[in-house]
Amino acid sequence: MHDTMIFSIRDNKDESIKAILTTVYKSLEEKGYNPINQIVGYILSEDPTYITTHNNARNLIRKIERDDLLEALLKNYLQIK
Repeated sequence: MHDTMIFSIRDNKDESIKAILTTVYKSLEEKGYNPINQIVGYILSEDPTYITTHNNARNLIRKIERDDLLEALLKNYLQIK
C-alpha cells in the first residue's frame, strides 16, 4: 500500500515567492540600498524602479502578482499556513 502525498500548488507558489524575494533582497543589499524600504516602495506604488536591475531582480519581482506577494508576506508574518 502506498501513502498518499498531498501536493499543494499554494506551497509551491509560496516557495517561489520566497526565492524571488530573497534574490531581490540580496540584490538590493549588494547595491547599497535599504532592501525593506525599496520593496515596500515597490509594493505600495508598483513602480519597478524601486527594484534594482542587478541580478535581474527587477524582472524577477515583476513575475509575482502584487496580491500574491502581499498574501505571502502577511501569511508569513502571522505564521499561517
